Amino acid sequence: MKKIFNITLLSLVLGLLAGIYSCTNLDETVYDTIPADQFGKKPAEINAIIAPIYKTLKNVFPGDIFLLSEQAGDMAITPTRVGGDWWDGGVHMVMKLHTWHARTGLINNAWNACTSGITTCNQIYATIEQSEMDEELKTRTLAEIRGIRAFWYYILIDYFGNAPLVADYESTELPGMASRQQLYDFVVSELNAIKDVLRDDVSDESYGKFTQGAAYTLLAKMYLNAEVWTGTPNWQGVIDAADKVMSMDYIIEPNWKVNFEVNNQISREIILPAIFGKDDGGNHLHKRTLHYLDPIALGMTVGTWNGVSAQPDYVKQFDDADQRKEGSFLIGPMIDPGTGEVLITGHARPLIHTVDFNIIPGSIREGMWGEVHQEEGARCNKWVFEKGLANSDMENDFAIFRLADVYLMKAEALVELGQNNSEATRLVNVIRERGFGDDSHNYTSVTIDEVRLERRLELAWENTNRQDMIRAGKFLEPGYLRPTASSPHLLLFPIPESAWETNNNLVQNPGYPAF
Repeated sequence: MKKIFNITLLSLVLGLLAGIYSCTNLDETVYDTIPADQFGKKPAEINAIIAPIYKTLKNVFPGDIFLLSEQAGDMAITPTRVGGDWWDGGVHMVMKLHTWHARTGLINNAWNACTSGITTCNQIYATIEQSEMDEELKTRTLAEIRGIRAFWYYILIDYFGNAPLVADYESTELPGMASRQQLYDFVVSELNAIKDVLRDDVSDESYGKFTQGAAYTLLAKMYLNAEVWTGTPNWQGVIDAADKVMSMDYIIEPNWKVNFEVNNQISREIILPAIFGKDDGGNHLHKRTLHYLDPIALGMTVGTWNGVSAQPDYVKQFDDADQRKEGSFLIGPMIDPGTGEVLITGHARPLIHTVDFNIIPGSIREGMWGEVHQEEGARCNKWVFEKGLANSDMENDFAIFRLADVYLMKAEALVELGQNNSEATRLVNVIRERGFGDDSHNYTSVTIDEVRLERRLELAWENTNRQDMIRAGKFLEPGYLRPTASSPHLLLFPIPESAWETNNNLVQNPGYPAF
C-alpha cells in the first residue's frame, strides 16, 4: 500500500486554502489523498500549498502598513472631512502630529499583520519540512517561505525595531523580545542562506514568487538602512546586492505606467509583487482615496470612501513637466461624462481636487487639526483605474520591490561613499529621463539631496516615505500641521498594548510608557 502524504499538511491545505487567492494562475486543486511518492512533483501542488504565504503580502498595501509609512512620514494624509468624516477617533491625526501611542489602532493592525504573516510562514514551513516532497522542490519551496518570513521581519525591524524572534512553529513557549540588532542579523543570515537556492528567472512563471531578485533586493534594503538600524553603515553591501539584481533580466520599463496598469503582471520591472484579483480580496486603493462621485468621472461604478490624499508640500515638489506628477496625483475638476459639467458634491460644491487644504473656521479639534471640505486634496492616481469596473476591488498588483528602487538605492550608496558619481548620476538620470520623457532635466552630477528627491518623485505612495525620511534625518523635523520637532523615540512605533496583553514577555520600546 502506498504511503499517504502527511495528514497534517492535508488538513492545512483544506483549512487554509478555501477561497485562497490566485498567484499567477496557480490552478489551485485540493487533493483529498496524495501519495508521498507523487506529491511535490507538480507546480500546481506546490503553489496550492504555499499560496497562503504569498497571500499575507496583501497586508502590505493599501492597508495600515501603508498608512503608517506614508502618513507618519510626509507623503500622505487622511484629513477629517466636513461633518467629521474620517475623524475615526483621531487615529489619522495622531499619525500626522506624531502623537501616537500603544493603543493606536493602525499600529496594532500593522503589528498583527507582521506577526500573523510570520506565523503563517512558520506553520507551512513546518509541515512541508516534515513531508516527503521531492527534495529539490522542497529545498526551493522552503527557501521561498524563509524569504517571505524574512520580509515580514524586515517590516518589524523598520517599524518596531524590537520584536519576538520566532522561527519554530512547534514551540509553545511565549517568546521574549529580540533586539533590533538580533533581528537584523537573523534576516541577513536567512537571506544569505537562501539567495542562491531560489529561482533566478524573470518570467511569467517566476512572477509573484520570492526569487533571487527579491532576496538580493531585500538584502540591499537591509544594508541601505544598516546605519540607522545597527549603527554601522554598509553602503558597499547595497552596491553589491543591487549589482546582482541589475545583472538579472529585469528592465526599467520604457513606459513608467506599465508598473501600475490593471494587468501590470506584464511588467519586467516588478521584482516582488503583492498579487491582487477582483474576486479574492483585491486592491482597494480606489475606495480608500477617491471621492464618492469620482467614479462617475472615471467610468466606474464603485462605492468609494473619500479618504487618503497627498500632503500638499509633497505634491509641490513635482515639476509640472514631470509626467509622474499627473501619473501619481488626481488633481483638478472631475467632469460628469453625461453632461460635460463639473460634478457637484453633496455639499453643493464643485468637485475640484485641490492640492492645498483649507481648514474650515471653527472646526479645530486639536492643535492645528481641523475639518476640510470633501473635495480637497490630491488623490492617488498611480494605479490605473479600470474603466467599467463595477462594485469590485481592483486587480492592479502592488510592486513591493521594483528595479527603479534598486537603481536609486545603488545611486544613494555610491554618493554616500563618495565613489563613482558618474555612475550614480547615470542611474538617477535613467529614472528621471523616463519621468520627464526626455533628457532636458537630467543632472550633470548628483548630490545626496537630489538622489533622495528622485526617490520621492519616483516612489510616491509606495511605502518608502517614512523609512527614507528617517535615513535622511528628516523624520523628526517640524512638518505639515506639526510646528515643532518630534522626540527621537518616535523613530520607532510602540509595541502595541494588546500584544503585551497576550504575551507579557514583551517589553515596550524606550520613550513610551512601560507596560
